[in-house]
Amino acid sequence: MRIGIVCYPTFGGSGVLATELGKALADEGHEVHFITYQQPVRLNVFNANIFYHEVSVPTYPLFDYPPYEVALASTMVDVIMNHDLDLLHVHYAIPHASAAYMAKQIVKQKNGRNIPVITTLHGTDITLVGKDKTYEPVVTFSINESDAITAVSQNLKDETYRSFAITKEIDVIYNFVDVNRFNKKPIDAFRKVIAPNGERIIIHASNFRKVKRIDDVVKIFSAIRKEMPAKLLMVGDGPERHAAEDLARELGIEDDIRFLGKQEQMEDILAVSDVFLLPSEYESFGLAALEAMAARTVVISTSAGGLAEINIQGVTGFMSNVGDIASMSSNAINLLKDETALTKMKEAAYEQACLFDISKIIPVYEKLYSRFCRMQLN
Repeated sequence: MRIGIVCYPTFGGSGVLATELGKALADEGHEVHFITYQQPVRLNVFNANIFYHEVSVPTYPLFDYPPYEVALASTMVDVIMNHDLDLLHVHYAIPHASAAYMAKQIVKQKNGRNIPVITTLHGTDITLVGKDKTYEPVVTFSINESDAITAVSQNLKDETYRSFAITKEIDVIYNFVDVNRFNKKPIDAFRKVIAPNGERIIIHASNFRKVKRIDDVVKIFSAIRKEMPAKLLMVGDGPERHAAEDLARELGIEDDIRFLGKQEQMEDILAVSDVFLLPSEYESFGLAALEAMAARTVVISTSAGGLAEINIQGVTGFMSNVGDIASMSSNAINLLKDETALTKMKEAAYEQACLFDISKIIPVYEKLYSRFCRMQLN
């Protein structure tokens, strides 16, 4: 199959999932064309079946805001027609689904082909941005005009039906993880650099937005630090980083926290970590948590959104209510003090992650694609 994948090229969950999906499909022999405004961060390998098409947005004095959606639709049309794509798979509804609809109509008018569009919903395109009255009519229309709709969790599917007048069936296809990539032996020298005296290593990774409740991460770590020697690795960047740094200084724990910025080799960092903190206000799925579990890192999280679909309470980790810092702190401290329980839970986390291995999910997407390939115009 010749598949066009439209996504954001960033470290966010939708971009990571879309890129890893495309790479896996290329490994299976499919021809994959990425269409976005810059090369995706996870598109870091050469594969003869992978092509990248950059969306160029001309700037004119007339426009206060460059019309990316129009440029994206035009690029889609160009790639569809010049590379004879079988279908488009767009990730994150805004603005990809509406641009895909426009491209589909143009292609239909030009040569009579009905290019199938599959839209995958990832989270904030539904739970936050999509609900804005400025965007809602377009989001609803473009989702309903998709030939197939998928969501990365049952929770997100339910939330979409509650929030939008969706008239089509939404298939749940869970996010996935490449277990082989994250199942790595910890590098002792690396761990000693971070925790030279055998301290416990706590980690958080995100885009540091308000929904991630970064201040809760720092407060939970502060509680852990009072009970035992520990280090906190903060991976990622975003608007809440400076506030988190200020809070760390206020609590006097800044020397035990490392802000690492954006990192591509998460498997090496997670391999030396003990506990992953994810006190988010909402997670449609929690891909970062799943990657941690694949690396045998126990997840202490909230029960928000789709997290309960991957993190099993008391088995692979612990969940608490949003904002319950005391509960999350207590769960982490008790676990870190009990080496036997920690080891057992790390193995359970890994076994749970294996259920979401990429080898199990890719065939599901291939089956979905096969339903629509070379759809004929009525």
